[in-house]
Amino acid sequence: MQAFLKGPSAISTRAPASKERGAAAAAGGSGEGKRLKPIPWVEKYRPKCVDEVAFQEEVVAVLKKSLEGADLPNLLFYGPPGTGKTSTILALARELYGPELFRQRVLELNASDERGIQVIREKVKMFAQLTVSGSRSDGKVCPPFKIVILDEADSMTSAAQAALRRTMEKESKTTRFCLICNYISRIIEPLTSRCSKFRFKPLTDKIQQQRLLAVSEKENVKVSNEAVSCLVKVSEGDLRKAITFLQSATRLTGGKEISEKVVTEIAGVVPKETIDGLLSACQSGSFEKLETVAKNLINEGYAIAQLINQLHDDIVEREDLPDQQKSVIAEKLAEVDKCLTDGADEYLQLISLCAVVMQQLTQNG
Repeated sequence: MQAFLKGPSAISTRAPASKERGAAAAAGGSGEGKRLKPIPWVEKYRPKCVDEVAFQEEVVAVLKKSLEGADLPNLLFYGPPGTGKTSTILALARELYGPELFRQRVLELNASDERGIQVIREKVKMFAQLTVSGSRSDGKVCPPFKIVILDEADSMTSAAQAALRRTMEKESKTTRFCLICNYISRIIEPLTSRCSKFRFKPLTDKIQQQRLLAVSEKENVKVSNEAVSCLVKVSEGDLRKAITFLQSATRLTGGKEISEKVVTEIAGVVPKETIDGLLSACQSGSFEKLETVAKNLINEGYAIAQLINQLHDDIVEREDLPDQQKSVIAEKLAEVDKCLTDGADEYLQLISLCAVVMQQLTQNG
């Protein structure tokens, strides 16, 4: 406002500063700035070629055949998040087309993009109808088809999926489709029957450990064996989550060795001592004591949904509890989980759950 009232003079005095800033930005934009550009580790270590994809042997074998010149069918990748579905198809597309043709021949639509019936009829159909040549600038043979990647296809409406099935059939000479989803049951039957289905399995602990150690070695991060095991455990087969936790832990420790305690804090996991304290409060039979522990849990900011998962594992593994009582607690855990998903109050649900646990544990005593 001051600059506006003072008129041109104020603007002229500020002009050199902006020029200097522009010059500094230009200098920063040269080689040095580009080298130091920070990239999330998840993107940095995303597989660049099909061979780098971990653990999904069947998918890699089929895609390698297509790289050797065999035709590629329409694909449907499904499985839990963080198992390499999107990375695999992007790595394949880069190998097929090379860096120059990749942008022209691959159309990637995510759940964040508009993918209603109109977009499928117009954008996807227009892209699919274009014919392409079978050569690359570097002389390698290039397949005479384009690839449309529909990521998180299970969030598309049934109408959009129905509009897609005819396009898949009509444009089979020029385009291949790759649908990616977490839940195959949400994809309509006519689409699943037109695709080769591949299930991506959650990564094994050993594979995850190898990848995490490789990343930490390249980034010069010190990480204890217990911390790696803890990362694998809390990520539950999701490598993307594990690498993100590793990067967050590195930023938190600032170059020191990453311990199991740091990983537990980053992942928002409820410590075992806290769960043991809750169960001992239930076993005591005192409702006042239980109420205090429950209030402290909420005040500490722990997610009750996370607590339920851990409590379930703890109850199931207990040998001093008869199966009948375990089943009553497990049923209550399921009820509470459903209520929390529907938006119920965390404190009330926790008290309700603990009351049932107390009833079963004191009955046993």
